[in-house]
Amino acid sequence: MTIMQSIILGIVQGITEFLPVSSSAHLVLVPFFLGWDIPIEQAFPFDVLVQIGTLFSVVVYFRRDLVEIITTFFSGLKRSTPFEDHRSRLGWYIILATIPAGIAGLLLKSRIEAAFNSPLITGLFLFGTAAILVLAEFIGKRSRTLPFLKWQDALWIGLAQAVAIFPGISRSGATISGGLLRNLQRPAAARFSFLMSIPIMLAAGIVSLKDLSQVPNIITFLPILFIGFLTAALVGYVAIHWLLQFITKRSLYFFALYCAALGLITIMKVYV
Repeated sequence: MTIMQSIILGIVQGITEFLPVSSSAHLVLVPFFLGWDIPIEQAFPFDVLVQIGTLFSVVVYFRRDLVEIITTFFSGLKRSTPFEDHRSRLGWYIILATIPAGIAGLLLKSRIEAAFNSPLITGLFLFGTAAILVLAEFIGKRSRTLPFLKWQDALWIGLAQAVAIFPGISRSGATISGGLLRNLQRPAAARFSFLMSIPIMLAAGIVSLKDLSQVPNIITFLPILFIGFLTAALVGYVAIHWLLQFITKRSLYFFALYCAALGLITIMKVYV
C-alpha cells in the first residue's frame, strides 16, 4: 500500500462511514475498480484500523453528548436510579445495542475477512442496503425523538448493526433504518447510530491490533496507516455534520439509489 492509496482510502472511509452507503464496500471496491493489488494482510488491518480515525471524529463531534451520557450514567448508578434520566438510559441502550454485533464479529471473523476479498459478495450486499433504506423510508412513521427511545428499540437497532458486519451492508444505513422502522425521526435515528458506533469501532480496532502485529514490514506500514487515520478523521467529521443537516429535510431514497447502482456496476464489472 502506498501513501497515495492510504490518502484516497482515508477520504473514502471518512465520507462513507457515516453516510448510509457502506464504507466497507467502498474500501473493497475502490481498489478493485482502480486495479490496486493490496496484500490482504495489509488490507484488512488497514480497513479496520482506519475506522479508528472515524471513531475519533465521532467522539469529537459528539463530545458534549458523551460527557452528559457518561456523567448521568454514573450519577444514576450512584443514586440507584440508573434509568431515571433519559441520558443515563441512553448509555445503557448503547451498551445493549453493541452486544449483538460484538457476538457476531467474534463468531464470524473468518467469514467476514473472506467477504472483504470478494467484490461480487460486496456488490450483492449493496442491494441489501438499498432495500433496507427503501423499506425504512416507506414503513417508518418518524414520530419519536431520542429521549423516548426504549430498550426494545435499542436491541432492534443493535441486531441491525450485527447484520452490517459484512461489506456492502452499510452499518449506518442498517442502524438508521432500524431506528426508522421503530418510528424514530431521521435525525434521532442517525444520532443514536453514530453514538452506538463508538464501542463497536473501538472494539474492532483493539482486536485488529493482533492482525497488525503480523503484517510484514510493520515499521514501514505504520506511517501509511497514520496518514489514512488522519485523513479519515478529518473527512469523517465533515461527513457527520453534512448528513445530520441533509436528513433533517430529505429522505434516504437517494442513498438507496446510489447503493443499487453501485451494486449493479460492481456485478457487471465482475462478469464482464
